[in-house]
Amino acid sequence: MKKSLFFLCAMFSLSSIAQTSVNEPIEITKAFEEAKKIEKSIKLTSFPARVYNIVDFGAKPDTPEAPCHDAINEAILRCNQDGGGTVLIPKGTFYTGPITLKSNVNLHIEKDAVLKFDTNQKLYFPPVLTRWEGVDCYNARPLIYAYGETNIAITGKGIMDAQGDANHWWYMANGRYKIDNGKPTQADGGRKRLLALGERGAQMHERIFTPEEAMRPQFVNLYRCTAVLIEDVTFLNSPFWTLHPLMCESLIVRGVTIENDGPNGDGCDPESCKNVLIENCIFNTGDDCIAIKSGRNNDGRKWNIPSENIIVRGCTMKNGHGGVVIGSEISGGYKGLYVEDCYMDSPNLDRVIRIKTSTCRGGVIEDVFVRNVEVGVCREAVLRINLQYENREECERGYIPTVRNVWMNNVTSNGSKYGVQLIGLDDSENIYDINVSNCTFNGVTDAGESISGLTRNVNIKDCKVNMAKKGKKK
Repeated sequence: MKKSLFFLCAMFSLSSIAQTSVNEPIEITKAFEEAKKIEKSIKLTSFPARVYNIVDFGAKPDTPEAPCHDAINEAILRCNQDGGGTVLIPKGTFYTGPITLKSNVNLHIEKDAVLKFDTNQKLYFPPVLTRWEGVDCYNARPLIYAYGETNIAITGKGIMDAQGDANHWWYMANGRYKIDNGKPTQADGGRKRLLALGERGAQMHERIFTPEEAMRPQFVNLYRCTAVLIEDVTFLNSPFWTLHPLMCESLIVRGVTIENDGPNGDGCDPESCKNVLIENCIFNTGDDCIAIKSGRNNDGRKWNIPSENIIVRGCTMKNGHGGVVIGSEISGGYKGLYVEDCYMDSPNLDRVIRIKTSTCRGGVIEDVFVRNVEVGVCREAVLRINLQYENREECERGYIPTVRNVWMNNVTSNGSKYGVQLIGLDDSENIYDINVSNCTFNGVTDAGESISGLTRNVNIKDCKVNMAKKGKKK
């Protein structure tokens, strides 16, 4: 069943739009009260006052020919063995290879410090246990990695630069950064082999990847960790996804800036994580800014660990395929997203709130609450829900996804193709209980709403749509 938007031609000031929050549905108010309880339940990090300066372990600034990851990792190990504390990266430019975090350690990069990661791919092998696009594997060691640790942090107002560019890391995607230099790319077989292994449920000893298969590592991959803080750091030019917490619980990402224009350059991708706060961050990415995941196809269903209880607050999104996204690797399902007080604006931002899944994935996505978001412009839709994502993917089909109980209130945009875009399945009503209220969509070029496939109980109430003037670009 489809329900039409109410179109008004008058323009409204931001102050009058803000007043619509007094009309907030009681369901949203109650949801954000629940979010406060979730936030209070997050376990916080705490570290002893001991400080371990990497210079004291042999690290030297301005020596790219001699990366200092051995010194950094020795400082981390000593800090851990002594009962915890802070490992300090002081002012200056330091070059490094892979870093492994340990429990009770705060890796702190102070203001005016820069940590540049070597782009020699062989430094990140032998491989470690991780997930790549939602599929379990042994792949290149992420630039910063932890497995099974607790009470860990990456903090400070310094810069961590992975140095990805067309000639380093990004060319491996074999897309817009393709260069003809005879170097391996993931199109040569790495990604295709991994997805095929996942589809047939291959054992882990078969899922070991080599440098020649060009499977780019994540910048930060924290696997099965609890009580995690990532705060204030600027992350630049990741090879692949920037922050990838995997099966973590009690995670705070606060005040972080992510600049990453590379392919698959996601900002923060919590996967199968529980009780997460992402606040006051800035994202400018070559893919989704925040993308919530829970495993792809067989591996997601095998572990069946949903992501749940994720709060996104006070963030700024610039370029990206989506501002706050669920999917597409979401086979384990998702429950409980709370987005509020964010600002998103870029002609290169495709969507604001995006849910993407398919009949390869299955799973239930539910209880999504969005309020008080201001949008300058986006390229496509303010809210997009798509159950037919990547229909050409080679996979076993028949796993029917469901998206339900989505609420969006008091969202204002000043330029988009659509306000709301829903793409359901052709043979079942698996998008339902969608509620959009008190929103204003200005500068719409195509339609306030676009609904295809089957849906039910779509309620769009007290919304205002102002079409863009013909011939005027948003």
